[in-house]
Amino acid sequence: MKILFVHQNFPGQYLQLARYLARDTAHEVVAITQRKDVKLPGVKTLVYAPPRKVTQRMHPYLADSEAGVLNGQQVARVALQLRDSGFTPDVMVGHNGWGEIWFLKDVFPRVPLLGYFEFFYRSSGSDVGFDPGAPSTFDDGPRLRLKNTGNLIGLEAADWGQCPTRWQKSQFPLYYQPILHEVHEGIDTRVAAPDPAAFVRLAKAGVELRAGDEVVTYVARNLERYRGFPGFMRALPAILARRPKAHVLIVGGDETSYGPRPAKGAPTLRQQMLGELGDSLDASRVHFLGKVPYSAFIKILQVSMAHVYLTYPFVLSWSMLEALSTGCLVVGSRTQPVEEAIRDGDNGVLVDFFSPADIASKVIAALEHPAEHAAIRSRARQSVLQRYDLESICLPAQLALLDRIRS
Repeated sequence: MKILFVHQNFPGQYLQLARYLARDTAHEVVAITQRKDVKLPGVKTLVYAPPRKVTQRMHPYLADSEAGVLNGQQVARVALQLRDSGFTPDVMVGHNGWGEIWFLKDVFPRVPLLGYFEFFYRSSGSDVGFDPGAPSTFDDGPRLRLKNTGNLIGLEAADWGQCPTRWQKSQFPLYYQPILHEVHEGIDTRVAAPDPAAFVRLAKAGVELRAGDEVVTYVARNLERYRGFPGFMRALPAILARRPKAHVLIVGGDETSYGPRPAKGAPTLRQQMLGELGDSLDASRVHFLGKVPYSAFIKILQVSMAHVYLTYPFVLSWSMLEALSTGCLVVGSRTQPVEEAIRDGDNGVLVDFFSPADIASKVIAALEHPAEHAAIRSRARQSVLQRYDLESICLPAQLALLDRIRS
């Protein structure tokens, strides 16, 4: 099979699928990406860059659309070069988020296209308007209608669509849902697995933490409101006061992945929260680790006694499923994406996203009574093995979908 992947940050969601296909010499795997540093054995990568930045002083509603057109045009030019060189894929697979798949069918009109559709924006019932601390405005409705232009173009361009979770699929218009298939990219449960011998050494703090120690963990790409960072931080003084031996490991950067960016020169959310909490927080036991390598991330989960995962109604993080897979006691927000994976008291514990007191009480209970939560931790791992395991569930589902598309 000849397969063409398109993803500005390739491999992204396609890491395991592309790696699996590339191992078989019967497949010819090509990827178009903006990344210059990607090297995946058996995959030929072609790098593109948009020819210019988005037009200055453009109406802000239209900026994402123009960025998508610029990306899509360049991808189409690379695809034309591929076609002229004699390469015609049997199937095309690409993430729709940045406009890259919009014009692929104009180059290869007879080749089936599978688009990855991550999130359809809504002015109510989802992320916008969820947080009273960030109230919605009239402008949000018109702005999001235009932001969905890229989704609608991609849905019309693609023959098939993939959504990673049931809730994310449900956000898309009913008209398009028949072409959308719920297929998660999968969790490598052999790597994300419990390890009773795991330890994390914090050289600067002179601390070594092992599985079984009172370790509270929090992980996000960036420390921001969408992932409940303020509520988590406000829960820490009570946790640390009740559990004097507890340490907190926080993974994540200070940038903004979701939602509005802070004004230039404004303090980061981490700085804001540290300023707000002041002396109420025992800073000697709160360790900000920044962004860490994947191997270190797994070790952090393996030593965790209570892992806090909070999110707006938005895209579900891989990290939460990986935490479940390692046997973490996940204290998760009672929001739709989390409720799809966690049943309260069965394979995790759910809390009020907006209640630091609720978060604190559930974390304290996990630290005080680890034996009582052992069964939940075991069922956490089993739930991932049954629904999200890469080798037995998700990779076969992705391959079956590709076969179905080609037939």
